Amino acid sequence: MSPALLLLVALGLGFVGWLAGRAKASAFQAPNPSARPVARPNYHGWYVALWVGVPLLGFAALWMGLMPLLVNQSVLASDAAADLPEFGFMRETLLAEARAVATGNAAAVFDPQARALVEPFREAIQRYTVIGLVLALCIAVVCALWSYTRINPSFTARTRVERAVMAVLLIASLVAILTTFGILASLIFETIRFFGFVSPIDFLFGTSWNPDPMSNPDADQGDRYGAIPLFWGTIYIGAIIAMIVAIPLGLMSAIYLTQYANPRVRAWLKPALEVLAGVPTVVYGYFAALTVAPFIRDIAQAAGVQNASSESALAAGLVMGIMIIPFVSSMADDSIAAVPSAMRDGSLAMGATQSETIKKVLIPAALPGIVAGIMLAISRAIGETMIVVMAASTAANLSGNPLDSMTTVTVQIVAMLTGEGSFDHPATLSAFALGFVLFLVTLALNFFALRVVKRFREAYE
Repeated sequence: MSPALLLLVALGLGFVGWLAGRAKASAFQAPNPSARPVARPNYHGWYVALWVGVPLLGFAALWMGLMPLLVNQSVLASDAAADLPEFGFMRETLLAEARAVATGNAAAVFDPQARALVEPFREAIQRYTVIGLVLALCIAVVCALWSYTRINPSFTARTRVERAVMAVLLIASLVAILTTFGILASLIFETIRFFGFVSPIDFLFGTSWNPDPMSNPDADQGDRYGAIPLFWGTIYIGAIIAMIVAIPLGLMSAIYLTQYANPRVRAWLKPALEVLAGVPTVVYGYFAALTVAPFIRDIAQAAGVQNASSESALAAGLVMGIMIIPFVSSMADDSIAAVPSAMRDGSLAMGATQSETIKKVLIPAALPGIVAGIMLAISRAIGETMIVVMAASTAANLSGNPLDSMTTVTVQIVAMLTGEGSFDHPATLSAFALGFVLFLVTLALNFFALRVVKRFREAYE
């Protein structure tokens, strides 16, 4: 059964329930003001619609998960499945081919043995589709009649509907929290498996990252999974070089746009600056690899640097800094603009110059928002992958020279999880350990930003 079909049935029957509930409530007669209905007809209609639509949507989700199992059981019980293997990959392949043809997702089967299963699949799908629709209609009728009979002038339909909406809003607010806990749980589980192969001490404090066992087959597991070069590359590119570019340029652009720019100039410059945040990272990667990196290499060679490469941490960091300028600039712009004009006017009235007012009044007052923007930019930078892959290579290198090639944690996560690696191998599991450390670092940055905002926040009237 198609999910869209069940959704349309739920919406259609819910709309019919809304019309019926509203019509019944509209027919209430109030001979005296004390007997008038306590809720408007619309709330009665929404009460019936919710009691019809929500159970139907719940049943649809349950049936969509249960129906494939019932269809498989029906097909396996047919005579056409008598020659199938008992278990194994071949059995699942034949069933998948027949199911794809029966549902219209494939034109024909590759294995002739699966051809006999196509018709049983079609019959089972049609049968359980009809059963699902009948059950859905029964649920809708029962719920509609139960809710419809409860409608009367004294029924508090508005309170019930508002509680239902509150429950929906609560569930929506919990989705992000539950998703975060789900991500954390999956990372922790796979990280524990990885630490069963490699010691956490060797992983967190080792200085050699070389997960390919063919390059050094005699090396111990812990000697190949030292993540310090990855952590250093992430910090060096995303939190040092990129921030050296993004913080001054972003902060100065925010000061200019809020304090010096003409309104017409601001109307053009601010949207143009924020366009940088919408440019795909792969475009920045091409710009870094084809323009910035060769330019830096040529400058380094002209300055006498031997063996200067076109892949460097400096190229990736510079382009990454340009990419995150809007994060710093927008937050700083909003924070400075939120400072009451009375503080600025009072400083100028006391004889301070405009630059002194900016340094001594506006920037300290807007500090929480500025720091929050910087922390957001750092979190965005350390999670960047494409620019580093295209401009700084994938080589794990522990070096302080910005002209050397480096890599970051996110690049290695992609490298470990792509391809045909087994999830029982330490190289693949190392991606989860790296992701867990990156998650903790990002979480710590967010907590730090919240602490700064709470510590320096000032309320203005």
